Amino acid sequence: FPALQGGPHNHAIAGIATTMKQAQMPEFREYQEQVLKNASRLCKGLIEKGYKIAAGGTDVHLVLVDLRSAGITGARAEYILEEISIACNKNTVPGDKSALNPSGIRLGTPALTTRGLVESDIEKVVEFIDRGLTLSKEIAAVSGPKLVDFKAAVHSEQFVQKVKAIRDEVENFSAKFPMPGYEDY
Repeated sequence: FPALQGGPHNHAIAGIATTMKQAQMPEFREYQEQVLKNASRLCKGLIEKGYKIAAGGTDVHLVLVDLRSAGITGARAEYILEEISIACNKNTVPGDKSALNPSGIRLGTPALTTRGLVESDIEKVVEFIDRGLTLSKEIAAVSGPKLVDFKAAVHSEQFVQKVKAIRDEVENFSAKFPMPGYEDY
């Protein structure tokens, strides 16, 4: 396409070359294998807790959890997990009618693996996720159907201490695993 194509961008070429070199290293393969082991353990642990996994499992670095059978919306799950310091994303699952009100969450293991978590540590992560989702059901029973009311209830006098207690446990647990690039984190 004349006049629409840019020239070679040396910074992009250097980035791709560096990535290709790193991908050939044995350490990279070991890391990727651990990412998959952690995702598999996360998936298995959530199934054991009674959660439904889209596609019945995972072969990749992430787990897509269908929360319809648990009676939780993806937006509520995302909000409560973020409030207890667990990163996730609300996500549509097969059969959803609206992308604005999804029924699932997406959880990934690369960040956990980068910090050094292994399968036995993932079991504790599963416990934290389950406790957060269980608390979200308790809050939703009081707050009603609107997300804005749910968010307000999370910060109400009735639930703020419960949220804080789980968040403190999550943060104390995660403090054992260093943040890459931050020696004093």
